[in-house]
Amino acid sequence: MSGTLVGGIGNIFLGDDGFGVEVVRRLAERPRRPDVHIADFGIRSLDLVYALADGYHDVILVDAMPRGQPPGTLYVVEPPRVSDSPPQGPTTGLSAHEFGPAQVLAMAAAFAANPLSRVSVVGCEPALIPPDGDVLVGLSEPVAAAVDRAVELVEELLQEHAHHA
Repeated sequence: MSGTLVGGIGNIFLGDDGFGVEVVRRLAERPRRPDVHIADFGIRSLDLVYALADGYHDVILVDAMPRGQPPGTLYVVEPPRVSDSPPQGPTTGLSAHEFGPAQVLAMAAAFAANPLSRVSVVGCEPALIPPDGDVLVGLSEPVAAAVDRAVELVEELLQEHAHHA
């Protein structure tokens, strides 16, 4: 494969944690270049690892990202290049967010034949993520209001990625 993978991450049953899933759902409804693959990975971290190892040139991940700012604040983060060393810690029996984006990228680097050229993460400051065991379907008002701008940010990043290819 080549091109760019846009992956939504999150759990739609944990309130604002479903942000990434909603953004990629909306992106999938819009026109895009044929070399852009959009996927909802939800809580399937290992599926994302294998997809990243398929030989994409670039990746844009979309996820809820608590960083202490007001709810609905958007971030674009370009993580440092991942080394070829495998991730630390157990790799069996993992669920969705037991693997954070950094661990997913490290595992993908260990499996991939070719390293990713560019990685961007579009994150949103959540307002509501319920405690373990509780279910909350739907995004809070400030996070829902940030979805359209996040779609625009991803599309801007896609254009930047295309110009750097």
